[in-house]
Amino acid sequence: MSEPIERVAVQVDRLCWTGILLGLAFTMTNVQQFAAAGAPVWSLTWFAAWLLDPMVSLVLLAILRAEQVTARRGVRLGGWVRTAKWFTLGATYVMNTWSAFVAGSAALVVLHSVPPLVVFVAAEAVTELRDKLGAVEDGAPVPRTSFAEYLAVARKAHKAGEKVSPAWVREATGCSRGLSSKLAATLNEDRR
Repeated sequence: MSEPIERVAVQVDRLCWTGILLGLAFTMTNVQQFAAAGAPVWSLTWFAAWLLDPMVSLVLLAILRAEQVTARRGVRLGGWVRTAKWFTLGATYVMNTWSAFVAGSAALVVLHSVPPLVVFVAAEAVTELRDKLGAVEDGAPVPRTSFAEYLAVARKAHKAGEKVSPAWVREATGCSRGLSSKLAATLNEDRR
């Protein structure tokens, strides 16, 4: 008997998030050294430098978690979300590897590149993995309904003069709450 897909999905999710958290924890000391820029240990600047990495990492983690939850419901996020994710990942990479590049040490560049790159790759993969595992039922992929397919169903179900609202779209198509707003807007735009 195969292991239930939901249990595997939870394990994959936890392992990916653990790897992301460990990768971000590894980068913390390098980012602190970068931000402290040689400030005396225990000075105010030295203490303040410890805030930089958690500030960037917490924003990144919030974005990743929100992205994961919205992806499960078929909601696409805007460009600012993607920009914020890439900016925080890029900032973490640059601050973590700066001293290695300045030192000109290929070994240090590799050493300090691996954790942020693992975070980057895992951040991109965790949402898709969870989404795809959620779409698997009894070991076989369940095809996902596309926006165009939902739209075709809604257009077919719509009768002249009938008010189109997200609630109506959900009832007519069975789509998610997040997608129903977009479908209703498209249907209402069609009628103009």
